[in-house]
Amino acid sequence: MYDLLAGMRVIEAAAFIAGPSAGMQLAQMGAEVIRIDQIGGGPDYRRWPVTPKGDSLYWENLNKGKRSIAINLGVPEGRELAAALATAPGEAGGLFLTNFPVNGFLSYEALSARRPDLVCVRVMGWADGSPALDYTVNAAVGVPQMTGPADGDTPVNHVFPAWDFICGAQAAFAMVAAEGARRRTGRGADVRIALSDVAATCLSHTGQFAETLLTATDRPRMGNDLYGAFGRDFTTADGRRLMLVAITPKQWRGLVEALGIGAAVAAVESETGAAFASDEGARFTHRARLFPLFEAAIGARGAAGLGEAFDRAGVTWSEYRTLNEAASDPRLFADNPIFQTIDHPSGLRYPAAGPSAVLAGVDRGPLAPAPRLGADSDAVLCDVLGLDSGAIGSLHDRGIVA
Repeated sequence: MYDLLAGMRVIEAAAFIAGPSAGMQLAQMGAEVIRIDQIGGGPDYRRWPVTPKGDSLYWENLNKGKRSIAINLGVPEGRELAAALATAPGEAGGLFLTNFPVNGFLSYEALSARRPDLVCVRVMGWADGSPALDYTVNAAVGVPQMTGPADGDTPVNHVFPAWDFICGAQAAFAMVAAEGARRRTGRGADVRIALSDVAATCLSHTGQFAETLLTATDRPRMGNDLYGAFGRDFTTADGRRLMLVAITPKQWRGLVEALGIGAAVAAVESETGAAFASDEGARFTHRARLFPLFEAAIGARGAAGLGEAFDRAGVTWSEYRTLNEAASDPRLFADNPIFQTIDHPSGLRYPAAGPSAVLAGVDRGPLAPAPRLGADSDAVLCDVLGLDSGAIGSLHDRGIVA
């Protein structure tokens, strides 16, 4: 899509979300990303959601813009081939992205012995090497205990793998940073990024970990109430549900004005001594007094009229809807230039996303689909390892590549 990383060649040996999403982001910014795929597909090659024919929509979207070499990793010669690709010579090479175990034939120690300036970014579950997935890490850090209805006590897991995608973004950033350092110093790097550390640091960066330490308590469940500020879902007269948020003074004043409840809000301020326009926390502290005012005003009007009034007043709001409904939103999907309609390996043609970052004034370029398994095997063996047609043919005949 963009060519900012042109000249980088990243060898990827990864499955599931974090590692492949890192490779996808690098590819969409111009890096050449070559996937090492197991012949027949790795553990996530058929992962849901799938097409009616069983092709993975998940796989073909996470691997857009990459090349693929299919190798039999179950035999020594196949593992040797993978190691040779990861450590291939040249200024562009020696960049390896993986979620294979720390120890083994793709360990940093084994690979760096072949190429000392190797940059290896390794996605892990727990930092000690124990296995983990986004969902188990989420349970371990306590987020599901803070999520859900205020009167419930059943853990509520998120359905979007947030830690995976944050980990993937940080892994891509770490690869670019380490490659830049190698250009300056000539030294390689053994970078390890664990899902558990991603979750822990995110909770620390947002102050939630410090809050727990200082109070020796856990944040209670609040349903859809926005912690520390004014925000919640409200139902309109015609049964639509809206999410309203007022963080800044301007957002608060616009919301109160649009609903025509200034006098009622002022009365609460007089009784409590709060100054809601200037004190974000006060809106949260006194939300039990404020919410009924908003419930009444919103519950008396239809969604269409409220939406027009909110937009005029600069209110930050959105209506709750399904993904199927959101698909027709021109700002998100329907007319968003981040998406391009392309042909996919499944044989289907549908819109897919390029990079979310936009370079103003720069053409995005065509979006490349995911590769078919092994589509680039011969070209990679020739271009990266310098093998001739006879050697490549022999590898095919012996089932080492496909």
